Amino acid sequence: MNTHNLPKMLYSYSEGWQDIIQIHPTVAKLFVTWVMPMSLIPSAMFLYSMLVTPGAVFPEMVPPLTMAEALVAAVAFYLAELAMVALMASIIQQMGDVVDAKPAYSESFILAAVAPTPLWLSALALFIPSAWINGLVVALAWVASAALIYHGVYPLFKLEDRSKSRLMGSFILTAGVIAWGALLVVLSLAMSMIIGLR
Repeated sequence: MNTHNLPKMLYSYSEGWQDIIQIHPTVAKLFVTWVMPMSLIPSAMFLYSMLVTPGAVFPEMVPPLTMAEALVAAVAFYLAELAMVALMASIIQQMGDVVDAKPAYSESFILAAVAPTPLWLSALALFIPSAWINGLVVALAWVASAALIYHGVYPLFKLEDRSKSRLMGSFILTAGVIAWGALLVVLSLAMSMIIGLR
């Protein structure tokens, strides 16, 4: 995927999206070349935040997490992220029924892989040890992800009109918020299990 087109994809129904449609990457290629590396960012930044600036953004653990404990939590979160993208693609495909569309899994996977990109990148804000700044960056990332969803549904699924794409986009955004909440639950459970095993 060409990252130069990503900013245009936030406000355009064609720029960037048409390039992806023409290239039509396979699910496996998009998963390996985009989803896997991008999903590493939040996991790596979580490790950084817990080990380098403990307590600055996330609550500080007492006693502090060891490198091995933080690594286990980060790996669990990474695997959950990968699984969630595949699951979201399946949910998006099923949501086509809402607007009488029958999107292929490959198109659904493209949207599921592209839409969380701002959220993945927002984790880089953890270099700044401030919960307020990180909260603001995550909020802006959600706005950008919503824009990608709303502008991606129309060209990817070849819908008849924009009102149908907005309707489907709203359903996808709602599912995305739930998925994001589920990822945070997975991270919390991983942390609880690690603390419980001490």
